[in-house]
Amino acid sequence: MGDMFRSEEMALCQMFIQPEAAYTSVSELGETGCVQFRDLNINVNAFQRKFVTEVRRCDELERKIRYIETEIKKDGIVLPDIQDDIPRAPNPREIIDLEAHLEKTESEMIELAQNEVNMKSNYLELTELRKVLENTQGFFSDQEVLNLDSSNRGAGGADEPTAQHRGRLGFVAGVINRERVFAFERMLWRISRGNVFLKRSDLDEPLNDPATGHPIYKTVFVAFFQGEQLKNRIKKVCTGFHASLYPCPSSHNEREEMVKNVRTRLEDLKLVLSQTEDHRSRVLATVSKNLPSWSIMVKKMKAIYHTLNLFNMDVTKKCLIGECWVPTKDLPVVQKALSDGSAAVGSTIPSFLNVIDTNEQPPTFNRTNKFTRGFQNLIDSYGVASYRECNPALYTCITFPFLFAVMFGDLGHGLILVLFGAWMVLCERKLARIRNGGEIWNIFFGGRYIILLMGLFAVYTGMVYNDVFSKSMNIFGSRWVNHYNTSTVLTNPSLQLPPNTSAVGVYPFGLDPVWQLADNKIIFLNSFKMKLSIIFGVLHMVFGVCMSVVNFTHFKRYASIFLEFVPQILFLLLLFGYMVFMMFFKWVTYNAQTNFQPHTPGCAPSVLIMFINMMLFKNTPPSKGCKEFMFESQSDLQKTFVIIGLVCIPWMLLGKPLYIKFTRKNNAHSKQNGQLTGNMELADGETPLPTGFSGGEESGGGGHSHEDEPMSEIYIHQAIHTIEYVLSTISHTASYLRLWALSLAHAQLSEVLWNMVLSLGLKMSGVGGAIGLFLIFGAWCLFTLAILVLMEGLSAFLHTLRLHWVEFMSKFYEGLGYAFQPFSFKAILDGEEEE
Repeated sequence: MGDMFRSEEMALCQMFIQPEAAYTSVSELGETGCVQFRDLNINVNAFQRKFVTEVRRCDELERKIRYIETEIKKDGIVLPDIQDDIPRAPNPREIIDLEAHLEKTESEMIELAQNEVNMKSNYLELTELRKVLENTQGFFSDQEVLNLDSSNRGAGGADEPTAQHRGRLGFVAGVINRERVFAFERMLWRISRGNVFLKRSDLDEPLNDPATGHPIYKTVFVAFFQGEQLKNRIKKVCTGFHASLYPCPSSHNEREEMVKNVRTRLEDLKLVLSQTEDHRSRVLATVSKNLPSWSIMVKKMKAIYHTLNLFNMDVTKKCLIGECWVPTKDLPVVQKALSDGSAAVGSTIPSFLNVIDTNEQPPTFNRTNKFTRGFQNLIDSYGVASYRECNPALYTCITFPFLFAVMFGDLGHGLILVLFGAWMVLCERKLARIRNGGEIWNIFFGGRYIILLMGLFAVYTGMVYNDVFSKSMNIFGSRWVNHYNTSTVLTNPSLQLPPNTSAVGVYPFGLDPVWQLADNKIIFLNSFKMKLSIIFGVLHMVFGVCMSVVNFTHFKRYASIFLEFVPQILFLLLLFGYMVFMMFFKWVTYNAQTNFQPHTPGCAPSVLIMFINMMLFKNTPPSKGCKEFMFESQSDLQKTFVIIGLVCIPWMLLGKPLYIKFTRKNNAHSKQNGQLTGNMELADGETPLPTGFSGGEESGGGGHSHEDEPMSEIYIHQAIHTIEYVLSTISHTASYLRLWALSLAHAQLSEVLWNMVLSLGLKMSGVGGAIGLFLIFGAWCLFTLAILVLMEGLSAFLHTLRLHWVEFMSKFYEGLGYAFQPFSFKAILDGEEEE
């Protein structure tokens, strides 16, 4: 049970593994996830470590897997989810087969991709040629055909006319990107001085880039010219503008014949492309079934070699030595993993584990489950607990949702949280598979049990407040009856009559619903919730101060119980605890059943004024016929409490420093030789622990004791601690008034939303009223979810978090430790998925 209230006991172990069994042994340890290795090669460059070649080999395998995965996603193939059947790290024989398979698959994919690009390039060229032939039909008139020599039919790809045909027209046909057409046309006009006649036609459908697959918009053009020299210039311009030139016969019949041939070749090429795509899809579909498993296997293998690089080789080069932190409870698990690793490779020499003594502060490890993990994360966000320090997460499981519910007390809004939290809890296996839910979704899902509990507690406090979407439930009927008029509160909206004549008994549970109709509802609820918040706050802080005794007892700092805890608890109880007591005493003493004049409700003194007078040693004259104090000798008792409270301040300020000063003389030379020289024999990478920590139960408070510092430092530290506690006791008590303030704000916002939005629809009549109510109800639901549940819920959550971090945990929690981060395959894979 001790580990339930504080972090687990850790042991520093030395691990001796045979090189042939190192891989399998570390693999077994990664599956258990209960060992945090230390780097014994901290001064060795990462490129000079023993297993750097294997790490690079894993990097190359990861590169191939990423390439194949990219190709699979490009084809829209969905990778299977293997969350329920995660493969183990591969053995050396499987690694060789995996390398060969990935190498073959990558080579095949690269070859297929290159062939596909080449065929698509050919397909694009043939398509452009077909478009040129089809779109140039109207470019050639009858006169042009008569004037063109047969030798010009291949212009752009054929010979130009000789000298005897110099007076006749030639032409160049091709395709150019649409965005370059205007610049291309201007350039042709400039180089020919207007002697080029250009005709163009934009293609309606875009063509696909063979390399990227992106659409390209192009334009078909034919440039008519005269002379060999101008032809060469036009070709150079076409080359500069990346225009594709194609042969185009001037004869209509020849063009028709050529179009038929091109279409036939396109159909053949389309068939080949389709077969190539089918083959590629089959290869990728086959690979996709195994790719997630391969990816996990390679990640595990890489993690194993990274971990082995933290080991050191002994002098004989026949044994790997590692150091690690292990929870004491898990030592048998680690020993079994080592023996299983040796047995897996048939090693005759067993691996073994030695627990070694150290002065280094161990890491903090709190074992959690899916319910407590969210609460533990809230605590760790403030600071990881010092080693073996009392863990507040256990108590936070109840106090956190309860204080939240005090601020968020509404039965309707609480039910919304309950439904949302219950949905995430009941469907957690399915919802846990969501990979790309976003950061906000991950936060909500990680805190699903916190949300569920907050909703349940909000339902309870909503029933106590009798508040459902700003309305009250009349389950038990009202107990408030005016016997003078035998009527309800409707004829007396201000509930200020004596309860013994106006109320029939005590309301069974929560608030009487008649307060919903009363004019003085806010005045009554203000007083009720304000006193309630102070009561809960003082109880919460008293519990926090009492938790420090658990730490003092565990770390055997018994003197601190008398020198720190006793004055702190006396100061808190005699002042603020007394104020809480007087609230209850006032409720019991001043009631309607007392007919004695000084004890009637009209004579009840204000607890706040009484507390201020108590601190200032003042008196306030009572009204006529009433008494200033609630009981006899109250004045003397209050003075005694204040004097004892004031004595507690120098007690806290000087008690511990004087105790250290007088005990230090006796213990100045009591340290053993091993304690004095312990830090001189630390291995490379070890950091000495702050003085006073021995790694065991005798440590001085989580490893952060100040008792061996100079006396001046101790006096200053204790003065700061005392001033902080005295001032914070006052400010923290006032800080709990946020419970009242946020509860009041939430209730008033809910009431405003009902009166200004939903009530408008409820007052409508007829068919239009039904439609209007439907729309207004939708708006009311939207505002309720967005403002009252999300925004107000987040506000109450953050204020509750502050009350725990500052007002509660500051009384006993240091939070100066560092987290236990074991070598765990599960943690590695989950971390990569989140990234």
